[in-house]
Amino acid sequence: MKLLVFNAGSSSHKSSLYEVTDQLPATAPEPLWAAEADWTKTQGKTDLKITAHGQTSEQELSTDTRTEVISQMLKTLWSGDTKVIDDLSEIAVVGHRVVHGGPEFTTSVRINQQVKDDIQKLAVFAPLHNPADLEGINTIEQIKGDIPQVAVFDTSFHRQMPLEAKVYPGPYEWYEQDIQRYGFHGISHQYCTRRSAQILGKDIGELRLVNCHLGNGCSLAAIKNGRSIDTTMGFTPLEGLMMGTRSGSIDPSILLYLEREKGYNADRLDQTLNKQSGLKGVSGISSDVRAIRKEIQAGNERANLALAIFTHRLRSAIGSMIATLGGIDVLTFTGGIGEHDSGIRASACENFSFMNLKIDQQKNNASPVDTDIATADSTVRVLVVHTQEDWEIARECWGIVKQK
Repeated sequence: MKLLVFNAGSSSHKSSLYEVTDQLPATAPEPLWAAEADWTKTQGKTDLKITAHGQTSEQELSTDTRTEVISQMLKTLWSGDTKVIDDLSEIAVVGHRVVHGGPEFTTSVRINQQVKDDIQKLAVFAPLHNPADLEGINTIEQIKGDIPQVAVFDTSFHRQMPLEAKVYPGPYEWYEQDIQRYGFHGISHQYCTRRSAQILGKDIGELRLVNCHLGNGCSLAAIKNGRSIDTTMGFTPLEGLMMGTRSGSIDPSILLYLEREKGYNADRLDQTLNKQSGLKGVSGISSDVRAIRKEIQAGNERANLALAIFTHRLRSAIGSMIATLGGIDVLTFTGGIGEHDSGIRASACENFSFMNLKIDQQKNNASPVDTDIATADSTVRVLVVHTQEDWEIARECWGIVKQK
């Protein structure tokens, strides 16, 4: 069975093609074909990278329209040096990452017109992503409308959180108007939960796990019995941790002050909080931790402050998740920062030594993947996991197809 995955960003698109049998492999296989399209560098152009048969080829497309990019990208599946199938009809199902599923979608679903209408309705919560997801869905329908498609929602993993974690302490009418904590990065949190249990040879139901997804966007999830019971992102992906360009949680009165005293409107607030804050906003340099570390070495105090704030807020959030769980068995790091920055992992962990949480510095510094970096006598296992969202989406699609 061949499974095609679409992972749409606001100005990018990633796809993977997997082939599986009637039995899913225990660990994520290498995709037969993978594509990355990015139209952020040159207006009207798209950089397209295709990996197949162990080789990677790059080309520039003379369009930055998503539907045209997807159409040209898909042609590389059945033509040229990257050919891996003869025809699109060989694909059993196409799975789409959909950022916001609102209160309606608690699991992945087969896509029909009603599901498409609901995704469009929920675009008010995710205006940069849900419409992009729909473009991918519609493009597949136009090329070959009889291929089953599945929506896999980034919010679904968190939908079973208890009310005390979901409901905001404003007027109860907010909750009745669907203003609540939804949580995001759910596909990654779900994958890392299962993979962490695999690495440790444990049953998911035995573990109290805090998963730290740290990239340009950052969120934590407190996971018990394989289910999310708390998370840091909320009504939108802006709440919670300090991130690359997002502020994370701040005093709401700051926004009222900026509006009343400094003349900010909603659009300027949105731009400030989502694009001009976080690591980039404080450091004045970049949202990339690697660039910030270089400036720290050069003596840049604002760069040093940005990383200090990031670490402080990360530790605080980890402590909050541990309290929600009533203890912790596993602390997992994933995402671009979580997987690659040994310094942030070490800084995040050092304040939990009172719990006898200890990491092996040699293992931590070795850039491990899917590895336990805790010392043998640590009471908490500390893992670095390479998150594989595309494979998690493929697994969800496989489950729905087999169920049918």
